[in-house]
Amino acid sequence: MGKESITDWLRQYSKDPDETYVRSFLGRMLFSGEEALKPVNVLSGGEKVRCVLSKLMLSGANFLILDEPTNHLDMESITALNEGMKKYTGNLIFCSHDHQLTQTVANRILDIKNDGLIDKETTYNEYLGLE
Repeated sequence: MGKESITDWLRQYSKDPDETYVRSFLGRMLFSGEEALKPVNVLSGGEKVRCVLSKLMLSGANFLILDEPTNHLDMESITALNEGMKKYTGNLIFCSHDHQLTQTVANRILDIKNDGLIDKETTYNEYLGLE
């Protein structure tokens, strides 16, 4: 990530270079108005994560692997990510220490143990015995 704006950085990954199209993906990750013109070299850790998530949404991928996707995000961004993950129609594997995210998004739990793998189609709370 260099000195170009967030919009210019994201445009290079878009099949449609139209600024409105690109900015719509930034808007989904809470970059609105002038924030979309911010230089990428001054972004915070959370803003960088939000940019990469915008890039993933723009790519049209049907399979995502996310490692601690809520790290460095503020509450508003976590909520937006949670909603986006719930609406995602492709396959998604993620690991997270965020109990709320795991409970609301996961429908299958894979628990890797020293003596093998536990694979259950259930919610996180049910897996933990909380329901």
